[in-house]
Amino acid sequence: MMYAKTIKSASLAIVMMMFSALNHDAWAVSRIKDIADFEGIRDNQLIGYGLVVGLNGTGDNIKSVDFTRESLISMLDKIGINARGGQIKSKNIAAVMVTANLPPFSRQGSRIDVMVSALGDAKNLQGGTLLATPLVGADGAVYAVAQGQVAVGAVSARGATQSVSKGVPTSGRIPSGAIIENEIPFELESLNSITIALRNPDFTTSRRVADAINALLGTTAAKAIDSATIVMDVPEAYKGKVVDLMTKVEQLQIQPDQLAKVVIDESSGIIVIGKDVKINRLAIAQGNLTIKITDVPFVSQPLPFSDGETITAVSTMIDVEEDTDAKLTVLNTGISLQDLVDGLNTLGVTPRDLISILQAIKASGALQAEIEVI
Repeated sequence: MMYAKTIKSASLAIVMMMFSALNHDAWAVSRIKDIADFEGIRDNQLIGYGLVVGLNGTGDNIKSVDFTRESLISMLDKIGINARGGQIKSKNIAAVMVTANLPPFSRQGSRIDVMVSALGDAKNLQGGTLLATPLVGADGAVYAVAQGQVAVGAVSARGATQSVSKGVPTSGRIPSGAIIENEIPFELESLNSITIALRNPDFTTSRRVADAINALLGTTAAKAIDSATIVMDVPEAYKGKVVDLMTKVEQLQIQPDQLAKVVIDESSGIIVIGKDVKINRLAIAQGNLTIKITDVPFVSQPLPFSDGETITAVSTMIDVEEDTDAKLTVLNTGISLQDLVDGLNTLGVTPRDLISILQAIKASGALQAEIEVI
């Protein structure tokens, strides 16, 4: 019996985003609404603790999950049923955490979706019903109440000795499952100034946003105060008509700027290289080393008429091969992303090799970009 183990550089998937070949203005223009957020227009996170009932024996084990038992007893007390001192053995109940996002300007009586996630040792929430659960904000005030049938987008089946599941059966969703009880006060029309926050802070982009707004209004109402914030004073013509102003501003198109950056995901081999990545003049050589390990079993027998034993052993042979076709490539000063990729491809590098080469170029000081490893 013979087998060989070959150790080579891994061939991983690679994603190269090469936008430099496209027209500069065509790819870079974006609306302000797509790259920035306006003050006060944001979601607010809500959370609550509740009980899901009606499960088919897939709920919490009340004997081992104390908070589920206490919650059930407390809930029954509120409706006039005294269950203290009795033995509760039901497995059709599960303690859950309920979460939701309260959209901006949500009004009392409107509905929002909620997510339900098991907190104890429940196996499946399918078929369960969430009982009325108050949802509170960061300030501790109740803003919505959730209740309804839990929809689980997963499949779970269990037999005597085996089980199978697809997805996460202990997490579900209730579409329009919460009714908003309290509103978050925010008078948009009364604002005298509006703060715009960039999602990707950059001084150049911040200045371009301010210039675009001033060009629209014909005044110096907007000012970039840092790399992420633009403050815009509401002109007299738009007093009481802030929505009209924001509608015009968010549709303005600008050209966002960005840092020269290389993002590497070593676990999957994905590499994303920004368009402004430049390198200085340098030479790169790349070669592969292949190590072959072969194990050959053999039988050792004693001499005739000797007092010995027949044994089985393994003989290992190691062969080291180095690629003799390794090339040395010279890359000129200030080459672009396309030139860098073309130069590395002439070496026949694998994605894993490319990651190592980029890190080595950065270490040499020739790569004029930031490398971020995730």
